[in-house]
Amino acid sequence: MTTIATTNPATGEVEKTFDALTDEEVDRRIARAANTFASYRTTGVEQRAEWMNAAADILDREADQIAAMLTTEMGKTLKAAGAEAQKCAKACRFYAGHAAEFLADRRPADAAAVGARDAYVRYQPLGPVLAIMPWNFPLWQVIRFAAPGLMAGNVGLLKHSSNVPQTALFLEDLFRRAGFPEGAFQTLLIGSSKVERVLRDPRVRAATLTGSEPAGRSVAAIAGDEVKPTVLELGGSDPFVVMPSADIEAAESRCLNNGQSCISAKRFIAGIDCADEFERLFVENMRAKKVGDPMDDSTDIGPLVSEEGRADVEDLVTDAVAKGATVLCGGERPDGPGWFYPPTVISGVTPEMRMYHEEVFGPVASLFRVRGVSEAVEVANATGFGLGSNAWTRDDVERERFVRELDAGQVFINGMVTSYPELPFGGVKRSGYGRELSEEGLHAFCNTKTVWAG
Repeated sequence: MTTIATTNPATGEVEKTFDALTDEEVDRRIARAANTFASYRTTGVEQRAEWMNAAADILDREADQIAAMLTTEMGKTLKAAGAEAQKCAKACRFYAGHAAEFLADRRPADAAAVGARDAYVRYQPLGPVLAIMPWNFPLWQVIRFAAPGLMAGNVGLLKHSSNVPQTALFLEDLFRRAGFPEGAFQTLLIGSSKVERVLRDPRVRAATLTGSEPAGRSVAAIAGDEVKPTVLELGGSDPFVVMPSADIEAAESRCLNNGQSCISAKRFIAGIDCADEFERLFVENMRAKKVGDPMDDSTDIGPLVSEEGRADVEDLVTDAVAKGATVLCGGERPDGPGWFYPPTVISGVTPEMRMYHEEVFGPVASLFRVRGVSEAVEVANATGFGLGSNAWTRDDVERERFVRELDAGQVFINGMVTSYPELPFGGVKRSGYGRELSEEGLHAFCNTKTVWAG
């Protein structure tokens, strides 16, 4: 039986437990979602925008309390949790301000060219959408679906990770307090074993998942069997390429969200002519980060989310070292309570090591040296993942090659991969398919209806 509970990663102590919903209650909530959709879809975009802006106001007003809840449930630093709440408010306002434009009828062709008096595309909502969301950004991952989804006229059913139940319940309450109709956004406190039953329900019209590759495969298979659209954002092992022409001191990224971020760079690839200097600066920076109480403002890195999560990181590091890799800093868990792990840099990683192919979900970086752009691209693309990628160069020719040849859903030049409401977000290869955010994120769960009028 799945335990639905808040367990503080800084102490390992269970702080609050919750009962899973019964099958009967899940059915009632699905029915409520379907009934609400029948009327909610007819509300004006202006009315939805008013409610969405009210949600943004709540997020801003209660950012401190929200941050403490996120930190308690999954261990990110309090500063990072507060920034997450503010980012969510920004996304709500973005969609409140742009949904009318994104949903406007589009005329892709001259009507006379298709023998019509008028011809256009109209975007209409699909219905209840099941959102299966992870713990690492427990607020943001949900909002980046919910804000465009609700503004498009869909309603949401949230199956959140079982270790962030308070955040899951807060999200349902957030939209209710903002004025959205009862049933427009509901949380389902259920274990993973109950997801298939919800996804196969004919009243549920689509699904979105952010999470692991195995979870994505399972949801995609079920949804495919039911012929329902899905958006999948899965893992990432982002390359971080640094060429000799780069501003090397600016090029550093690994410990976002205690290293538990799909778009946090994990494989650092330095040109041979700058590799020594980059390694020195990078190791110094990682070694200087303070690991400790995530509620303390001076802390850089809090605990990993769970004992299992830390063990997974340790296993990957142990495997690499046993096969010849070198630990340049970190690599050993500290004594004491909680699931802490130090910032770690490893060199000499080869294809025989699990770390070369698998995502390390913790503050561990692997360091590679390459001779030129071609080898950098080869190493960067030598993974099944394709979510984000970074390239640092001040050479315009190199820049264009990285944009053209890095096999990822996003390429950031001279900056860290970040998700913005204004830009599409998603991956290729084993990192998933479909796009969230921007206009594409709103259209993801719309019927793109062609209208031809003679």
